[in-house]
Amino acid sequence: MVNQTNSGNERVDLAYRRRKNAEEMKHQVISFVLMILLTLISFAAVGYDEFSHWFSIPFILLLAVVQVAFQLYYFMHMSHKGHELPALFIYAGVFVAFLTVWAFVTVVWW
Repeated sequence: MVNQTNSGNERVDLAYRRRKNAEEMKHQVISFVLMILLTLISFAAVGYDEFSHWFSIPFILLLAVVQVAFQLYYFMHMSHKGHELPALFIYAGVFVAFLTVWAFVTVVWW
């Protein structure tokens, strides 16, 4: 079954596009605010003297991973249909990068 993107009625199509654009803009604004909040939290974690480096560094890296996910799914539109192949390549690249870092860390530490 094929989804029809054009109903033939200009008013319906325009209303649909406006509603979808408003919904997408709302998601982008929410994710932008969350990314700013995560950035402020990471600055606070670094600035707070009671946290050790053993907590601050993994915590900041975790917040960075969350921000990358927001970037991919909301600002680069990876959540939309038709973006499965680019998503596969991005995930494969992340996996290869992780394996490379893990291999070098393992070689250096052992």
